[in-house]
Amino acid sequence: MRKLTYGQAISEATVQCMLQDDRIFVAGEGVDDVNGTFGTTKEAFARFGAGRVIDMPNAENATAGFAIGAAAAGFRPLLVHIRADFMFLALDPLVNLAAKWRYTYGGDKGGVPVVTRGVVGRGWGQGATHSQSPHATFAHYPGLHVATPASPADAKGLLVQALTGDTPVVLIENRNLYSLTGEVPTEAVPIPFGVGRIARPGQDVTVVAASLMVHEAERAAEQLALRGISVEVVDVRSLRPLDDDIICSSVAKTGRLVVADTSWSRYGFAAEVAAVVAENVPQALLAPVRRITLPDSPAPVSQPLEEAYHPSADAIADACLAVCGEARGDLPGLVDVAAGFQGPF
Repeated sequence: MRKLTYGQAISEATVQCMLQDDRIFVAGEGVDDVNGTFGTTKEAFARFGAGRVIDMPNAENATAGFAIGAAAAGFRPLLVHIRADFMFLALDPLVNLAAKWRYTYGGDKGGVPVVTRGVVGRGWGQGATHSQSPHATFAHYPGLHVATPASPADAKGLLVQALTGDTPVVLIENRNLYSLTGEVPTEAVPIPFGVGRIARPGQDVTVVAASLMVHEAERAAEQLALRGISVEVVDVRSLRPLDDDIICSSVAKTGRLVVADTSWSRYGFAAEVAAVVAENVPQALLAPVRRITLPDSPAPVSQPLEEAYHPSADAIADACLAVCGEARGDLPGLVDVAAGFQGPF
């Protein structure tokens, strides 16, 4: 199978779906500029022009409202937010209108299929309002599907599913993944929401992760294998719906759970995974659950502090060692995944 980058896979899914359905249009700040949202909208703009790839002003609330109105009129909007932090400004229309539309107005045939892509990931010291990962916020609300693709194939397949389904969708993409290369099907094959995958099989510890942290977990697992510790990495793919079965089956096998996430512990994805295990397979746990997340504070406005702020592969390795009752010892550290990043986005 041929290989694409994560960004190329998103671009290909967008173009293929737009060719198949002329109701789809792309809208967002800078979707038509030379960078084309990390290259993900450049091909669509080149093929379809300003009539279907529409630059929008810095007005997230209004943009979401406009998209919901368009969806109610029969179109299929794909909104792009180059910084997901500012999707908070679109919470009211997404949560109070899009998520509830089917339940309020039309039953199974009455939804508004608005698809929203949001880019997250650490910055270069912008801190508090530019380094958040709001996936858990959106996943809290029934009526929305929320996914965090970790591989190029999933970036394409989950976007295809979003653009061909009838439920409003929020897709959260970590910008450190755009250059990641992997095998991607040529065809526009949808990947259903709510079906996780085993990214790496193992026997001793389960690490449940989403998005970038899947790769950090795999890096930690490779290192721990040198110590004879076998780590199973579960990529949930989507937070809502969440694949409870794959999580519980893995923990029932390994007896130990570490959850790795790029957001906060309290009331977040990591808390939800821990609750699912506690409710369904509590007898399987041989050690307390460990959560590897952001510190319980906003991101610092300082590049050196921000580099220390985000969870890492080393932190996941330390947590796995702890639940196995082992010390780190002389295990070498891992290079930070974003080392050398200069910005500006």
